[in-house]
Amino acid sequence: MGYREGKDMRVSQAGPTRVGDLLGSLLEKKGLGVQIERVAALEVWSEAVGQKISDVTEAKTVVASTLFVEVRSSAWLMELSLMRTALLERVNAGLGREGTIDRIVLTLMEGSGP
Repeated sequence: MGYREGKDMRVSQAGPTRVGDLLGSLLEKKGLGVQIERVAALEVWSEAVGQKISDVTEAKTVVASTLFVEVRSSAWLMELSLMRTALLERVNAGLGREGTIDRIVLTLMEGSGP
């Protein structure tokens, strides 16, 4: 392909840009970077809370800065409600950033008895 009249064919003097850098910049401009970090809470939940709690819960979704977690029994729901602050701290520590998740909402799994 040759040079066409009227086309601006300037080449950046800065050199090539890494795709990861471009993607990070784009996500920040669109305000999506923080939300992607928050969604990572679904991945760190099991490790952050430990095997015993992980066995009776399932991190379902993140909306804004709220993590929604389903719990298998009402007894565990009550127990985890009392531990909510500690669980929140563990999840944020697992994300490497305090305040990424501001709140955890615990609900009883459908089909779970009282």
